[in-house]
Amino acid sequence: MNEKPSSAGDLLRDWRQRRRLSQLALAVDADISQRHLSFLESGRALPSRDMVLRLTEKLAVPLREQNAILVAAGFAPLYRDRPLEAPELAAARGVIARILDGHDPHPALAVDRHWTLLASNAAVGVLLTGVADHLLSGPVNVLRVSMHPDGIAGRILNFREWRDHILKRLSHDIDISADPQLTALFEELKAYPIPPQAGALRRPDRSGHAEIAVPLVLESKAGPLSFLSTTTVFGTAVDVTLSEVTIEAFFPANAETAKAMVALAANET
Repeated sequence: MNEKPSSAGDLLRDWRQRRRLSQLALAVDADISQRHLSFLESGRALPSRDMVLRLTEKLAVPLREQNAILVAAGFAPLYRDRPLEAPELAAARGVIARILDGHDPHPALAVDRHWTLLASNAAVGVLLTGVADHLLSGPVNVLRVSMHPDGIAGRILNFREWRDHILKRLSHDIDISADPQLTALFEELKAYPIPPQAGALRRPDRSGHAEIAVPLVLESKAGPLSFLSTTTVFGTAVDVTLSEVTIEAFFPANAETAKAMVALAANET
């Protein structure tokens, strides 16, 4: 039996509950009455286009899901959803390429909302040493590559700490987006076995970089490499695809890693 499609009211209620807001709290924030919001959620009143946009803005609903609520309310989608290869996104692709190339000799990559690799610089090859071909063929999911036994898991010297960080970050992404594909990825990653060489989960010693972030410590032919990662997004994007692009840049966490990456890059040229 086919399920009845969710109404705009159903979707608004779901997002309000996901954001852990009461009807009263959202109504006050959106400057409407709680009674009116209750009628919208129950379907006793239909939201206008402006009301959908006002409520979804207050709820920080992602652009893709804002479009879905507009359609459910009987309106056309507001935000364009074009592939990154579209001619109209050429300027954005140029920005991404400049960020990635400018980060050499340190790794940097761009991913979509499901952590599928979109682009990378040459230094990412250092991270992918020894990864099985089946993880690098077709769409490449960078979290799967990171955590899979045939990926780089066996080379991550602080695997339990890194795994804990990745699962918490993915759980946060799920809370924000309500994306079922991310939920499936979370369950997949959580089920992967712990590499035999991984020690116990170590808590930060609150010295050096451990005080500010979880590093990725990776075994390499040049010795241990320690990276801190940063995240860059298009903060004013009004295109669905572009709003979901994330650039992950890895910076050396110590002088030894910085020196090793310069040497490794020189050996590749």
